[in-house]
Amino acid sequence: MKCLFSYANEYVKESDWKDMALLKFCLCAIGVMIGLAIPEKKKKIPFLVAGAVFTVTYIPLMTKFLRIILRKDENTACEEE
Repeated sequence: MKCLFSYANEYVKESDWKDMALLKFCLCAIGVMIGLAIPEKKKKIPFLVAGAVFTVTYIPLMTKFLRIILRKDENTACEEE
């Protein structure tokens, strides 16, 4: 398992935002496929779990992103191309 995490870390280091976007679209698509496979009567619990996971993961991700933006703004203004 330790080796798998090492490979994952290396993958992230060598990836850019486009690779991460593709990974997120891939994960979203498989989530949609799994969601469509759940019977209508049993969708409430998975929906609540997914909402909780989204909330718990979104907050730290956005906190880190905003911290990076604020740090960037302190050091230099965005350069226009």
